[in-house]
Amino acid sequence: MNTEETTRVAGRGDMAREALGALRAEVAKAVVGQDAVVTGLVIALLCRGHVLLEGVPGVAKTLMVRTLSAALSLDFKRVQFTPDLMPGDVTGSLIYDAKTAEFDFREGPVFTNLLLADEINRTPPKTQAALLEAMEERQVSVEGDARPLPDPFVVCATQNPVEYEGTYQLPEAQLDRFLLKLTVPLPPRDQEIAVLERHARGFDPRDLSQVKPVASADDLAAGREAVAAVHVAPEVLGYIVDLARATRQSPSLQLGVSPRGATALLAASRAWAWLSGRTYVTPDDVKALARPALRHRIQLRPEAELEGATTDGLLDGILAAVPVPR
Repeated sequence: MNTEETTRVAGRGDMAREALGALRAEVAKAVVGQDAVVTGLVIALLCRGHVLLEGVPGVAKTLMVRTLSAALSLDFKRVQFTPDLMPGDVTGSLIYDAKTAEFDFREGPVFTNLLLADEINRTPPKTQAALLEAMEERQVSVEGDARPLPDPFVVCATQNPVEYEGTYQLPEAQLDRFLLKLTVPLPPRDQEIAVLERHARGFDPRDLSQVKPVASADDLAAGREAVAAVHVAPEVLGYIVDLARATRQSPSLQLGVSPRGATALLAASRAWAWLSGRTYVTPDDVKALARPALRHRIQLRPEAELEGATTDGLLDGILAAVPVPR
């Protein structure tokens, strides 16, 4: 890339970063707090990755994704995953047209920019698997014909961490398709009071007319181009690999981080570095994204769970034990 091209990319990137930086303020018009979760969603969009949102009911997971799509001028569709949901209900299916005596393809809700897969663990594995091709290949194959999905295409799936009756655990292969797993916490007291004040003034979560588009798909494309130019030193690459290898060697884990998980941590760290205004990745960037990028890719041994160990706790221990490059 010559000097003129580098300057052009940097200029577009600066404008895109400013636009994407305004998203948190715009989303805050409808959602109180949750800045960290919104930042994680923006990182996923920059990396063309998917997000698993975990939190108890009523913490505005659906509202957050809907508001983000409105602030980005992106198409949004929501699917409530239930035990009787069929694969064709998600991807689309062939419908017989009596007038033409031919089968026409009717697109499913997966043909959108932001797909909210609500309570994804409530649907059987067959329907969960219908999302795998869409998430990995960004296409849907029906009767041998591949149909590309729009760009950007990001799946934001939600699951309830405390309700297990009538749920199907996501297989490791599907969990590995998610770039990040973000936990959506309960708000602190002052933020919960702010939520109640909004509702007392007549706030309607279904009405997002107050949310204005502050960024677009073009800003995301410019951001991706700028993120791809973020420098990663060999020492930082080695640090990411050492973290991944440490999870594979931990006696408390029966499943460690795969090479795909290491590349996910690299991609998320570069996006975070760029959003922070830097052209290079630091070990602190890696540490900041380690838990959301890796927590769903490791699996505790049963005896470790009985002792009260958690995936985040194990990752914190690994981050403290692996030497940080200077």
